[in-house]
Amino acid sequence: MKLFKNLIVPMVALAMTVGTVQAAETVKIGNIIPLSGPSASVGIQGKQAREMALEEINNAGGIMSLGGAKLELLFSDSKSDPTTGVTEAERMINSEKVHMLTGCWNSAVTYPTTQVAERYGIPFIVPVSVRDTITERGFKNVFRIAAKDGWWAKDQFQFLKDMQQEFGVEVKKVAFVYENGDWGTGFAEKWKTLAEQAGYEVVLDEPYPSTTSDLTPVVIKLKRAKPDVVFMTSNAADAILLTNTMAEMRVNVKAIISSGGGHADPSFLKAAGKNAEYLFDIVEWETDLNRPGLKETNDKYKKLYGNNMNGESVDAYAAMYVIKEALEQTGSTDPAALRKTLSEIKVCGGMVGLLAYDCVDFDETGQNKNASLVIVQTRTNSKGDGMDRITVWPKNVRRAGYTPVFPQPKK
Repeated sequence: MKLFKNLIVPMVALAMTVGTVQAAETVKIGNIIPLSGPSASVGIQGKQAREMALEEINNAGGIMSLGGAKLELLFSDSKSDPTTGVTEAERMINSEKVHMLTGCWNSAVTYPTTQVAERYGIPFIVPVSVRDTITERGFKNVFRIAAKDGWWAKDQFQFLKDMQQEFGVEVKKVAFVYENGDWGTGFAEKWKTLAEQAGYEVVLDEPYPSTTSDLTPVVIKLKRAKPDVVFMTSNAADAILLTNTMAEMRVNVKAIISSGGGHADPSFLKAAGKNAEYLFDIVEWETDLNRPGLKETNDKYKKLYGNNMNGESVDAYAAMYVIKEALEQTGSTDPAALRKTLSEIKVCGGMVGLLAYDCVDFDETGQNKNASLVIVQTRTNSKGDGMDRITVWPKNVRRAGYTPVFPQPKK
């Protein structure tokens, strides 16, 4: 009888353990991103990156501190529309009962949508939406991984200063061309201040709707203004249209400095081709950065989806691992407990270390203190049948053996 009792105890314990794992709740992550409309391409890439991370996390056993709970991603198409984003956030929270939210790429959508999350006390991870004020409203549930637009603009101007010093080239006149949403206007506001501080003459300040099918009038104005350097912020379709129209009209400038987004989208290089030669683009990440595990992860993504990862998809991928770590450390899906963990968390290395920055560590506003940026130059590849993006700045991370072309040759 004693032997029988001794056997019963471990069997019951085993049954309880199995039952716990089987009964572990699914952690629901709501993703509100553009899957149609002008930003669909970047939204789809973000979705793919999230799904790749989800499969890795779940196949590795899920969230161990929650008994092996699996992550479940629920996707909603924001259509790049703020009203849709707000409606979907309400639905995700009240009907789908999500434990956390993430999105929305478009700053104009992220800004009001994070307000919904704050009202309900649901943690919201922003992989990349750059409007400064997203994390400047005193919210406690909003956490951004990427740099904010003030940092992007500041680095663009520092890069331009460094290029002038390195190559002995003078820049006097600048132009600003940008989509007229929160993202573009946020950049333009910072550009104006920085240009004034640096003593540049602003010869053109031109917003445009990213849904337009003809940017010829904008390019005509740009050509007449004769800037030395043009700063741009565009979605994919308008980045392609602007670049090709500028090439057709032979707009000559010393440099074009773009702001990620559409210019970093794989579809841009495919459609613009050699018209994008010599373009400078500021991004969070590039494939030639020396980061442990970067090549293997990018190769996996490319095999699955046909393109290299870009800054936006890497931020979305890293966001999933920040969420995983927050859940592991909290051991709960309680929103208040998760918020507290995120406010104190510091995630370094691993899959998060694929980024251009070493750690994700949020300050009191919810902004990642370590978010940093790199600038690449677009060049024809060695085979002559496609375009490469080559990291050139900061100089200490410049691709070995490469000298940037500045100013760019005249057309």
